[in-house]
Amino acid sequence: MTVDVRPVTSETWDALAELFREGGDPRWCWCQYWRLRSKDFSAAKVPQLRERLHDKALSPQPPGLVAFDGDRAVGWVSLGPRTDFERIVRSRVIPTIDDRPVWSIVCFAVSSTARGRGVARALLDGAIAYANERGADALEAYPVRVGEGEAIHPESAFSGTLPMFERAGFRVVADRASDPSSSRQRVVVRREL
Repeated sequence: MTVDVRPVTSETWDALAELFREGGDPRWCWCQYWRLRSKDFSAAKVPQLRERLHDKALSPQPPGLVAFDGDRAVGWVSLGPRTDFERIVRSRVIPTIDDRPVWSIVCFAVSSTARGRGVARALLDGAIAYANERGADALEAYPVRVGEGEAIHPESAFSGTLPMFERAGFRVVADRASDPSSSRQRVVVRREL
């Protein structure tokens, strides 16, 4: 599969919306979970969340990248300055490492028909290049810690997996980034740009 990664814009919006309608978390959160405080997210309805993402897609700094296989969107990665993600800024679980103005990669969505074909890795490579082009000093992410080759359900891997980020040059900067009741530990990783 040849994957073409592009920012979400008015030209790529309809394809992204079609991908999100396939199901899973994107269908109900429209990638706003991390961008809003918990109470604001809980109060919002799906059409409002979709409209928020659409508005951001039309802004000078799109909030993510879309992976295409031909004309069809097969993947998504959400990223931007850490300060764009209110839930992370206010989190007691995801530690702020320092005062640097880092960018964050918060989630991936890959079509069930395209999984296991390098889409997430292409999106991660695209995110690194995109953040670098926009002057970010470093990229941060909050992947799931899994053993190399360990199986993980796609719904648990929306933030990516630690081995994927390590292969892309990220290193763990905080060992603890998840609720103690969670069966999967998330870590904070960072890559200097």
